[in-house]
Amino acid sequence: MTKEEKQMKEQMYEVHPQIPNAFSAFKEGRISRREFIRFATLLGMSAALATACSTPEVVEEAAETVQEVAEEAEEMVEEVVEDAEEMVEEAMGGPARGGTLTIGAQLQLIDHPARLSWIEGANVVRQVAEYLTFTDPDNITTPFLLESWEANEDVSEWTLNIRQGIMFNNGDEMTADDVMFNFSQWLDPEVGSSMLGLLSYLDGMNSVEKTGDYQIKLTLTSPNIGVPEHLFHYPAAIMHRSFEGDFIQQPIGTGPFTLEEFSDGERAVLKRREGYWQMGEDGESLPYLDEVIYVSIDRDASVAGMQSGQVDSLYAPRPADFLALKDNPDMVVNSASTAQTLILRVRVDQGAPWDDARVRNALRKIQNREKILALAWFSEGDLGTDAHVAPVHPAYDPREPDAYDPEGARALLEEWAADTGNSLPIQATIVTKNDAGEQEYAEALKEDSADTGFEFDLDITEASGYWERWDQVPLGITAWTHRPLDTMVLPLAYIGDSDGVPVPWNETRWVDEEFSAILKDAEATLDVSARREKIGQLMDIFSSRGPIGVAFFKKVWGLHTSRVHNMPAHPTSYDLLNETWVDPA
Repeated sequence: MTKEEKQMKEQMYEVHPQIPNAFSAFKEGRISRREFIRFATLLGMSAALATACSTPEVVEEAAETVQEVAEEAEEMVEEVVEDAEEMVEEAMGGPARGGTLTIGAQLQLIDHPARLSWIEGANVVRQVAEYLTFTDPDNITTPFLLESWEANEDVSEWTLNIRQGIMFNNGDEMTADDVMFNFSQWLDPEVGSSMLGLLSYLDGMNSVEKTGDYQIKLTLTSPNIGVPEHLFHYPAAIMHRSFEGDFIQQPIGTGPFTLEEFSDGERAVLKRREGYWQMGEDGESLPYLDEVIYVSIDRDASVAGMQSGQVDSLYAPRPADFLALKDNPDMVVNSASTAQTLILRVRVDQGAPWDDARVRNALRKIQNREKILALAWFSEGDLGTDAHVAPVHPAYDPREPDAYDPEGARALLEEWAADTGNSLPIQATIVTKNDAGEQEYAEALKEDSADTGFEFDLDITEASGYWERWDQVPLGITAWTHRPLDTMVLPLAYIGDSDGVPVPWNETRWVDEEFSAILKDAEATLDVSARREKIGQLMDIFSSRGPIGVAFFKKVWGLHTSRVHNMPAHPTSYDLLNETWVDPA
């Protein structure tokens, strides 16, 4: 090791003792550059510094100090940004202020943001209320309403340093009291937030301590590297400490817009807020837009709405929308591979037949994955392996998906019927919605189940009809959005609380002691290679006795008209509009 590299590692160590080990793993090719950056930023290193440390020049030659490398990188970034700004200014005059952005999306009832279970509602809320952290389209998590964070060596203690001077739209400054209030809401079983399962490593508010006017300390019951990413989970929007439970009646937040109008099922109107804390390129307060309008639009009319100028953008365009508009010169399309998926799931707590692993395994075997992906998502995605872990996740354990096997399914069902005294076929109804490929998935299962021992009826509704009962039906197909970390979605949906009661989003009611123990170990494992081994064990449990099937993971698109600028595609379909702008009318 050179003197310069030793100095670099010493300064990495000062941020967190595990970062130098990750750097060595990166140099040796055991983890990728992106995995190193993700790991280092989660442990408190700035994204700019982590990026600078992992450039090829640094790895090969080692700069004199980490600080010098960061300064050089920042200078390079500033030069690139300045050149880009000059090009934009020359061509367009730079970001323009004013104007209205109209987005087509489904608008459903919003009450307590902590109870949000769908992204469309979260996209309205996030324009008004913000998050402690931010996970960007590249899955890199950085501080947002937090100034910084620090973790101890085994990531069992996290200190959250709150950014000072951030004002709510009612004129109050955000302090540790507001953050403490939000933790109390997330951790209250009566509120019913999915954050309760995600933060299962906290012993309620006993684990959350106010240590200063702008500082919170979390003491975990078990180590977890995912804390910063968990704080960007979409129900974790920071509300004012006076919040009483209804966002529409009390839309107080720190975000760039204020909520002016909300009509359930019709539209939401958001207006530019004066005095927002982030600054634009022109040195004035963001946002650039004067107004954002969300309008409910029939999914089948969305392409016509884009072509006619009724809307500027669509929430989560379907493959048919993408194919219809991708070659239109008046449209801009950005794509991203994601962990978004459709989960074929059963309730295991309602007795036969779904309480038997053989029946669940037979259900998985009748998935013709290539066919389902082609019908439901025009082959735009990655095949799944019946585990709720995606190829884009950092610790994904690669494996070949199981082939369509109707004979194997029939054999399992005949064995189950002989052992239990039940008769075949198993008659069941697949319940789902019709707006994101679920109907095609269900129809493929029905078609491909002939002579396997299953006989399916279909109950397919509009989205609102499914979300009213999504966690109640015995057999369903549920859309799940992207999560950036492999260990993030699993505690949301596949564990129980300290008493063994399934957490709020555990729609299958499946709780497996071995699975939960391995997951807890994985959450505490800092080394990506070691965590990948544990994730592989969880994937094995999913495929051998789990409650779900996963045929594919989706590719998603950000789709907007050419008059709209700086509206990036996000893997979770989040609308990030702080710096979005539109051409002057």
